[in-house]
Amino acid sequence: MCADSTKEEITIEIKGKDLSHFLELPDRDILAKTYAFHEFTDELVNQQFHHWGRILTSPSEHRVTILDRYTNTEREMVMMASNNYLGLTTHPRVKEAAIKAVEKYGGGAGSVPLLGGRMDLHRELELKLAQMKGCEDAIIFSSGYSSNVGCVSALVRQNDVAINDRLNHASIIDGCRLSGGTLRTFKHNDLNSLEKVLRVTDKEFNGKLIIVDGVFSMDGDICRLPEIKELADKYGAKIMIDEAHATGVIGQTGRGTPEHFQMEGQIDIVAGTLSKALAVVGGFVASSKEVVNYLRFYARSHMFSTALPPAAVGALIAGIEVIQTEPELRKKLWYNINYMISNLKKMGFDLGNAETAIIPIIVGDNDKLMLMSREIHQAGIFLNPVYYPAVPKKLSRLRLSLMATHTQEDLDDTLEVIERVGKKYGLI
Repeated sequence: MCADSTKEEITIEIKGKDLSHFLELPDRDILAKTYAFHEFTDELVNQQFHHWGRILTSPSEHRVTILDRYTNTEREMVMMASNNYLGLTTHPRVKEAAIKAVEKYGGGAGSVPLLGGRMDLHRELELKLAQMKGCEDAIIFSSGYSSNVGCVSALVRQNDVAINDRLNHASIIDGCRLSGGTLRTFKHNDLNSLEKVLRVTDKEFNGKLIIVDGVFSMDGDICRLPEIKELADKYGAKIMIDEAHATGVIGQTGRGTPEHFQMEGQIDIVAGTLSKALAVVGGFVASSKEVVNYLRFYARSHMFSTALPPAAVGALIAGIEVIQTEPELRKKLWYNINYMISNLKKMGFDLGNAETAIIPIIVGDNDKLMLMSREIHQAGIFLNPVYYPAVPKKLSRLRLSLMATHTQEDLDDTLEVIERVGKKYGLI
């Protein structure tokens, strides 16, 4: 099917539109943009292009059951859109620990950590995270988003500068915007660009904080941490690394990016979420005892959020122990990663610089991506289309996330569907 004929299948109501069209709709009614956006999403559903917020009626495993909004029936799908990299959401030890924590501590913490909501269970988790990340201490947050927002906004102040890789997670950017400091960016994984920014900002600002993802959430590649550390030392900057998609996945024992590069204990601030490979919810920052102590009082998203519920904390402690004692899970994950990347490349797909459990398939055309996503959904494969403005228009993509629990049948079924749809729409 040629490109022109594929675009004819998309009606004028949604053709060429994306989420950016509804950010600014000047009107005396401040809610007017919500009405227009509701009409847009309704039309997406009518044409079976709305693949956000699909409702699961089963655990998040390698195969899931969803309530299909297009047919209003339950159906099974191969799950290729979960960050449950090691399959720990349903691991027996994780579930048992959650149940025991509820039985002992109840359903909730009852207060914010700084006042009456901090339990011995929370402290145990913090110490385990600090040890896992090779740091003196750690602090936990209610989400990975709030850990990044809270950490950056607490440490970067007026006359300071936060220097970000352009592909850093949105939570880091939001933290920079809330901080009162200055935000500067450098080209993705480009050391010359980073040094240029460091050189320009060296005398203009007081403190400098370089912030990078360990594994980048849309591209699945790894930051160039050793070279970044050399530049940070040269220009007197500190480093913060977000380990959301690295923890449990990379490093000899799954401890993340610093371990991957044999640099544990050399990075100033190691942050991350507890909802990916650790498979529950929450966020953390591991650092020196001085930094962690400061964040307890100045990170507003920690100070003003109720502490994590005991069930989540118990499950997380068990999850860390599973990562440490069951290395076969990570080995199976890496078999799946290598199998999928090698086969998709053989087919001729553009995967960018993918090298971890996140695999982008670059499409570069929003209309074509919509049509491909619809057919992939209909074929029973659950994966995510990623459109502008989440990525540049020329880099719109399908995004796969692999798990250790994916079977050979899961992988082969997914490859068969993607190859067929890729050929139909001229991608390969």
